[in-house]
Formats: sequence, structure tokens, C-alpha cells
Amino acid sequence: MSTIAVVGAGPQLGRAIAWRFAREGYDVALVARDRERLADMAAELGTSGVSAAAFPADVTDRAGLRAALAAAEEHFGSIDVLEFSPGPTASDFAERPAVDASVLTVESIVPEIEMTLYGGVTAIGQVLPGMLERGSGTILVSAGSGAGPMVIPGVANYNVATAGLRNLVLGLNASVAARGVYAAHVSIAAFIGQGRPGSEPDVIADAYWRLHTERTEPELFYNDLPEDFVFEKVSTQFTDS
Repeated sequence: MSTIAVVGAGPQLGRAIAWRFAREGYDVALVARDRERLADMAAELGTSGVSAAAFPADVTDRAGLRAALAAAEEHFGSIDVLEFSPGPTASDFAERPAVDASVLTVESIVPEIEMTLYGGVTAIGQVLPGMLERGSGTILVSAGSGAGPMVIPGVANYNVATAGLRNLVLGLNASVAARGVYAAHVSIAAFIGQGRPGSEPDVIADAYWRLHTERTEPELFYNDLPEDFVFEKVSTQFTDS
């Protein structure tokens, strides 16, 4: 039986990805910092016959994240798919315009680097050796569209971190594809679960399954924004993944 680990298993996209892979027969390891929500999600999956377990961890606690994923590997035998998407909340995603040196500071960037880039490096580093040893595995990493190719100048601190993670994943895929491991970055330009049909979590989760099964493109730019949309006050429009 194959296992997916969903890191950043929030109530919207994380939950939908867990269910999408579970429907294909995958066991599910859920990793996030909210213990109660994780336990409820694991129980919900379990009532449908899915083998699911919760492994609470904060992605900014690198030792704790490694321990959670190691526990998931021990529990299920392996992690065959890693999905990393610790979505920012409104409080995490405060406005930090690139033009304003008074708010775009080193201090404002460090927490985003800790969560997104260092968290991603840690999660990948824990599961990658096993994937390479087995000669198979998938790593799917998600971030906002500001990682590329869109430009969102109002949250430059967050975009610095996500762009770094995007670069890592693209380089990783180029390095390990010939060894049976597939890595892809997903840039999401959508307000998940806020009304547009293409922005519903289940619809987006289907795109993750396609990436995993087709294993051809190292990057997906998922854009479901209205054509006339202008990014203003973006911090009020994002919720946990």
C-alpha cells in the first residue's frame, strides 16, 4: 500500500488532496500544527475505511517536523508521496510591499523563510533518501502564485520565501527524475473555496493527482482568478490550506 504525507493538512486544499489520494487507495499521513483538527480529519478518513493517522508538528520546528515524518514512515512503512503546502493565515500574510523599506525588512522575511523554505527543505530532506533508495516517489510542493510566474508586490516577504522553494523543487526534479523520483511545484492563483468552481478544493486536488500520475511537468501554474482581478489587500483573502 502506498502512502501520501500531507504537510500543512488544512481544512480546504490539504483535506481535499488527502481525500483524492485516499480514493485511489493511498494511506494518509496528516501533518500540521493543530492537533485537534488533525485528529478529526484522520477520524473522518477512517470512517470511510481509509488508513489515516495524524502526526502533529509545526513546520517551523525542524526537529519536530523531521520526527513527525519519521514517525509516519515507521507507521506506514514508507512515504511514497509528499505534499507540502503550509498555507499562510491572514495574520501570517501581512502586507509587506516591496517598495516600502520600513516594513519589508530582514525581520519580516525571516518568519516566511522559516515556514516555507526551511520547512520545505526539512520535509523533503526527510523523505527523499527513502524515495531514492526505492527508486520511486513523488514530491509536490505548493505555494502562492507570487512564487512565479505572477508578481504580487504587496507581499514581497512571503514571495521571497516561496520563490526560493520553487527554485529548489525545479532543481530537484532535474536532478532526480532519472532516478525514479518526480518533483513538481504548484503555483496557485486562486482564492480556494471562495465561490469560483475552479477554485473549489476538490477541483484543485484533481490537478495534484494528474501531476502525480502523469509525471511530466515540473511545474503547474493553476490560475483561476478573474481576468480583471487586481491584487489589493491580499492578506484578507487567504485562508489555511
